[in-house]
Amino acid sequence: MNKQHSIIHTAKQTIEMESKAIFNLSSYINEEFAAAVELIYNSKGRVIITGIGKSAIIATKIVATLNSTGTPAVFMHAADAIHGDLGLILENDVVICISKSGNTPEIKVLVPLIKNAKNKMVAITGNKDSFLGKQADYVLNAYVEKEACPNNLAPTTSTTAQLVIGDALAICLLELKGFSSKDFAKYHPGGALGKKLYLRVSDMSEVNQKPSVSLHTGIKDIIIEITEKMLGVTAVVEAGKILGIITDGDLRRMLSKTDDFTNLTAKDIMSENPKRIDANAMAVDAMELMEKHGISQLLVEKKGQYAGVVHVHDLIKEGIL
Repeated sequence: MNKQHSIIHTAKQTIEMESKAIFNLSSYINEEFAAAVELIYNSKGRVIITGIGKSAIIATKIVATLNSTGTPAVFMHAADAIHGDLGLILENDVVICISKSGNTPEIKVLVPLIKNAKNKMVAITGNKDSFLGKQADYVLNAYVEKEACPNNLAPTTSTTAQLVIGDALAICLLELKGFSSKDFAKYHPGGALGKKLYLRVSDMSEVNQKPSVSLHTGIKDIIIEITEKMLGVTAVVEAGKILGIITDGDLRRMLSKTDDFTNLTAKDIMSENPKRIDANAMAVDAMELMEKHGISQLLVEKKGQYAGVVHVHDLIKEGIL
């Protein structure tokens, strides 16, 4: 087996091993898991998640997922906790402690301190019979048969399992809370994901110029209007109503068909019934409409009146596309 084939084999073996371990986790989901979710859901405090080593890294990711889906969470490193950070834990907080073995020295020091403070504790561990497993109020089983590491040493499969348990917790809580796409957008206002959920067509079109001509506007004035408004398009409008559209492409096609356009007007070269979108529609809907019809601009209407243009470049600038 050459080097490349060996690499491919190892990568596939790793993925298959971890996917099998994840699949096996579903058999560990039981009433105790449901009770832990209900405990967190009914809590008046936050979720404090702690761990040591690679488990601490997984803890930070679970904290981020919970915060972004409506469950307030804070990371507390297990080593720092026993040197002052224990003050992070407030009276009504629920503590989640993550540890593969459940028997690390830091965990053995930390767990009694949490118990003394009367905080409820949830363990995510691969060893239910460990010190942590026996002390926790609820145990979420993250057992894996073997690490993907050929020496069965480097945390790989086990940390993946911990992360998946954390995701399962977060999604269960999300559903219990009725966390909607609007809520998600509220917590992600600056990201592309959030923008897809809250950014409206009007947020972009109102910033753009508003090119328009009438049915009887001459070719020279049409070219000037398209050039000055810099959107590659103009609407043909009468009494505020959209009658047609003229694009750069329409002008090029006109020039290829005739040498004398002195007497031509917008009515002669416009495309009737152009694609349009309501100003209150979501930006992502504009993107889908453009992609469906292979176009770069959409005319915007508000209460049946011409309201401007949204361009594919607006979507790119906002990170929607």
